[in-house]
Amino acid sequence: MAQKVLVLNQDYSALTICSMPKAFLLVYLNKAELVAESTTAKLHSVSKTFPYPSVIRLQRYVYFPFKGVMLNRQNILKRDNHTCQYCGSKDFLTMDHVLPKSRQGRTSWDNLVTACKYCNSKKGYMTPEEAGMVLARQPFRPSFVMFLRNFSGILDQQWAPFVGAKLETTT
Repeated sequence: MAQKVLVLNQDYSALTICSMPKAFLLVYLNKAELVAESTTAKLHSVSKTFPYPSVIRLQRYVYFPFKGVMLNRQNILKRDNHTCQYCGSKDFLTMDHVLPKSRQGRTSWDNLVTACKYCNSKKGYMTPEEAGMVLARQPFRPSFVMFLRNFSGILDQQWAPFVGAKLETTT
């Protein structure tokens, strides 16, 4: 039951990802409807068989005034594919401010990248240009749907119409 389920708002916009037991409970209590079910599994009780949810839609619209991705270490690592943005290493990763804090660099999506300890100390208080280092890609703020689609680590083909992409693998 480790499979995750995409939760849609009443208007079919992607809202969040939840666990399969929570999704089943929402459907069972008529708080959500089943939009897509898993083709690989079914839920069994003593006397009934239920579809295994893959995508559900809430019966009532849930208003979220701010739908953004939280800035934290785990999300920066996901965005940067757990790779040093200077040398490509996947070992001893830290967070690096592109414009150092000592030069009024902010702690923001646009100024933080993943860096290995070696590259982070080599860069020190300098900018990448001053240190003669090149970023693999410029830091950016991912949108909520982009984060669900690209960085959540869950790839289910049935989510594609709702998150706006063709996903490569089905789990």
